[in-house]
Amino acid sequence: MAALFGAWLKPVDACPHCRCDWSVQQADDFPAYIGIFVVGHLLAPVVIAMIGTFGMSAWLTLTIILPVAVVMLLAMLQPTKGAVIAFLWWHGIGAFRQERRAREEPKE
Repeated sequence: MAALFGAWLKPVDACPHCRCDWSVQQADDFPAYIGIFVVGHLLAPVVIAMIGTFGMSAWLTLTIILPVAVVMLLAMLQPTKGAVIAFLWWHGIGAFRQERRAREEPKE
């Protein structure tokens, strides 16, 4: 098993193990959308409880929740991008269609 990322969110151009071309990946903004969706749904009940149940002010809640949300989103971003790239590759979506077709053609 080889590393997909050369830097925090920059995928390597090709897999060092199998030489699969990762430069064609088009994950774009989808990992960030997934992260925002998940973090928002995880923190919404917490915000409701902080304001409704515990009676915290909106400013105190915002002061606590914003850093937590940013940390959660940053922690989720790389694994989510890796999952999106893997999903695109597995299903041969976008530019990976050509990559998968080239790898599946029988060698003569």
